[in-house]
Amino acid sequence: MKSNFLYIFFLIFATSLFAQTPDSLTVKKEKKVIVVNDSILPKEEYNPLAPAKAAFYSAVLPGLGQVYNKRYWKIPIIYAGMAAGVYFYKQQDDDYDRFRNAYKRRLAGYTDDEFQGISNDRLINAQKTAQKNKSISIIVTAAFYFLNIVDANVDAHLRQYEVSEDLSLQPSFDYNQFSAKPQYGMSLTYRFK
Repeated sequence: MKSNFLYIFFLIFATSLFAQTPDSLTVKKEKKVIVVNDSILPKEEYNPLAPAKAAFYSAVLPGLGQVYNKRYWKIPIIYAGMAAGVYFYKQQDDDYDRFRNAYKRRLAGYTDDEFQGISNDRLINAQKTAQKNKSISIIVTAAFYFLNIVDANVDAHLRQYEVSEDLSLQPSFDYNQFSAKPQYGMSLTYRFK
């Protein structure tokens, strides 16, 4: 009985929905043209040969690829790394020469070198250590040189992507409802355009 009553109710309700006719009166709306100034700077056209050009410039003169990419702040880092490698190479080379000359003078029979009280074995070990450190200094200098080239190439590749400068680090305070204690933290927010 209840289900028959529900069927009848839905049938009456549904027929009233079919009986609706569309309104014959229409309101004509005027088209409004809204002009908004574009706040986005015009995107410079991507040059597919720019990464190769930047890498070539950095290979010819370290830091020139960074100038080409307009990343001037990287130039002092490159030159500082290369200068540190050259400085330590020169220092280790001078130490190697001092140890080597003292050892040669001892083999020749002289006892007036600057390393009095140090055995010949220690002088040989000091020469080996200085030679190893010279090699490491050369590797560090070459690594900064190649890193300079790779950085210029990658930076030129990434210039085609639009990256927002709105990268913010903010403290966040939250209330933990389970332990009834405040929680403190940091949130890093990055907004995509």
